[in-house]
Amino acid sequence: MIKILNTYQIKQADEYTIRHEPVSSLNLMERAANAFVCQFNKDFPDNNLPVHIFCGKGNNGGDGLAIARILSDKKQSVCTYIFSSKKYSNDFNKNLSRFEKKYKKHIHFIEDNSFIKKIPKQSIIIDAIFGTGLNAKIKEESTEFKIIQEINNNAFYQVISVDIPSGLFTYEPTNGIVVNANKTYTFQFPKLSFLLPETGKFANDFTVLDIGLHQKSITRIKTPFYFLIPDDISKIIHQRKKYSHKGNFGHALLIAGSYGKIGAAVLSAKASLRSGCGLVTVHIPKCGYQTIQSLFPEAMCSIDKNLNYFSGISSIENYDTIGIGPGLGTHTATVRAIEILLKKIKSPVIIDADGLNILSLKKSLLKLLPENSILTPHPKEFERLAGKWTNDFERLELQQKFSEKHKVIVVLKGANTSISDQNGNIYFNSTGNSGMATAGSGDVLTGIITGLLAQHYSPLDAAITGVFLHGLAGDSALQSQSKESMIASDIIDNLGNAFKKIKNNLFE
Repeated sequence: MIKILNTYQIKQADEYTIRHEPVSSLNLMERAANAFVCQFNKDFPDNNLPVHIFCGKGNNGGDGLAIARILSDKKQSVCTYIFSSKKYSNDFNKNLSRFEKKYKKHIHFIEDNSFIKKIPKQSIIIDAIFGTGLNAKIKEESTEFKIIQEINNNAFYQVISVDIPSGLFTYEPTNGIVVNANKTYTFQFPKLSFLLPETGKFANDFTVLDIGLHQKSITRIKTPFYFLIPDDISKIIHQRKKYSHKGNFGHALLIAGSYGKIGAAVLSAKASLRSGCGLVTVHIPKCGYQTIQSLFPEAMCSIDKNLNYFSGISSIENYDTIGIGPGLGTHTATVRAIEILLKKIKSPVIIDADGLNILSLKKSLLKLLPENSILTPHPKEFERLAGKWTNDFERLELQQKFSEKHKVIVVLKGANTSISDQNGNIYFNSTGNSGMATAGSGDVLTGIITGLLAQHYSPLDAAITGVFLHGLAGDSALQSQSKESMIASDIIDNLGNAFKKIKNNLFE
């Protein structure tokens, strides 16, 4: 997994590399620029495309100048615009000198923003105005503000940001103007602001470029934030032995469904078996019996004494793990039955949907949760559990504190789903797409995690792997569906492809 560092820590990693590799700061900048151009050439192989690079006065601008020189060497049509300043960084000046020697006619010093309207449509804009060192919002009267405003107002430009969209902070809310980047090529580490809804919208499509920072420095720096990659999951996935049988892969119990919501029980049970679980029993009210048996014959049924809702279960001894909540409802008898059940359970459970709503209605039940139980709320469900927040960074802190206080794993669903453990660590997912924002998608995730936990994955590994597989199956579903047409069953149908992709390392 990739560490997510703050601005100071990134600077530490740079300085450690400069001292101990050793490498000059200028050559490290050159390394970053080459990595940028390599990715740029993959994404935009047509070197006839006009490229316009905007360079600020600091090291991000220095990166931009190095990129401009390397692209020009490759015969790309490049125009470079430099914001006038009385003081540029040392490495900026060195790169400017290198660039001027060969391509002085390609350089334009910016005095105002009038020229930008003359840039041809379909041009590629490279934003190297401000980097991670920005610590105040861009002033409205500044030329930089006006240029960014013009870039944002011209939707026909493809905009690529160097390391971070200009105006965006790495580790805190942003309240000023920000470049709306189509792509961001970020160096070595994803930035925390890329992974949260209110700031991530400026860097929806980002690629992490390895620029060879010293591994010892990265190992030594501590952070609670991590970004999941395929290698992390391939190391976790269990390998099946030739002489295994279904009893080796666990028996999951799903307590799900109520009148009108039996479909949730079907989806979670199917996903549980598709995740590799050996046996799945679904406890449902009597009204769901025929539905489950006809739609999903592979599942076993435990029938509640009540016709329409969950009112209790007599025995839980034969199950390796229990998932609670999809389509469950919040009837008074169901709330009481959940309390009785939690008093009996000793091992971690998975709680979702109405199971979470029941915890919100009666928060004293949180004390009954076994340590390392897994809660899978969407933001509104989490708000009901943990309280309100004013921005996404506060929400992240609230999630950390909630996991630490209650000793649970929280899977906070959304783009880049965040998974927090009781030590305050948070793991951000890298798979999935907006087509998965559809009814039943959460029920599928509950089933997957329940199935993995039944197979004796650790709770944290089950949560991380389940979220990653869920997103990867959704990405695989896009090969035959559109984001608009995707339904939860498509995610289940593509779980096999997700497992194959991880096991066979079928990633770019």
